[in-house]
Amino acid sequence: MSELEGRIAIVTGAGSGIGRATSLLFAQNGATVVAADVSDDVNETASLHDNIHAVQCDAGNEQAIERLVNDTVKAHGKLDIFYANAGISGGWHGLFDQSADDWAEILRVNLIGPFLAIKYAGKVMADAGKGSIIATASVAGLNSGAGGPAYSASKAGVINLVRVGAQQLCDHNIRVNAICPGLIETGMTKPVYDMVRAKGKEDKIGQLNPLRRGGVPDEIAQAALFLASDRASYVNGHAMVVDGGLVSSHPVSRQEFGQTAG
Repeated sequence: MSELEGRIAIVTGAGSGIGRATSLLFAQNGATVVAADVSDDVNETASLHDNIHAVQCDAGNEQAIERLVNDTVKAHGKLDIFYANAGISGGWHGLFDQSADDWAEILRVNLIGPFLAIKYAGKVMADAGKGSIIATASVAGLNSGAGGPAYSASKAGVINLVRVGAQQLCDHNIRVNAICPGLIETGMTKPVYDMVRAKGKEDKIGQLNPLRRGGVPDEIAQAALFLASDRASYVNGHAMVVDGGLVSSHPVSRQEFGQTAG
């Protein structure tokens, strides 16, 4: 496949997990990918494909993102896709257990980061008259219970941010969308997976969604590929949920096929 042949893409949070899987999938589909991450693990991502180039960058720092976009355009002549994927969890602390400084840092990376992507990538794409901007939100941004308070608030902000971005960039043929992953096995969720496996309860992972399993990074990368490609030419201002069906229902005792309510 070469759905992204000749296109230039930036992916943040590309040192592992969803960002790494997406960088590789984009490159395999013909894109030249600038993989950015605050960690030097991004160099390992770049080693996976000749069309991936590593940059160490703080996704929530304005000067860093401005430089990332400008350097990408200078090196490659354009920017077609920006996937603002970088994020931090901040843990599961309650509302009374986190400081304002903790909240500020989570919002800086998770929400200000995508804002900066739209701000700087949007300017370049507007000049070109086309582009696709994608941000990683979360099912935690849709309902309570899938993340800590600060993380959930930041991801709810991302969902509304892409809607605002889609509206404000509407004259420039730039699509702005979000992906809302459910439980995906990444570096961020590793402590949860490790804890459950240590207790011998791996079969419980993802039990609340109809597919009854957790997801893997490539399943989110496939959604990002769709949104980045021309196949999603009429998808804009949308938060695509990729969660095995978790948010399709309120918490209930599941009634399965062939059973009758009683």
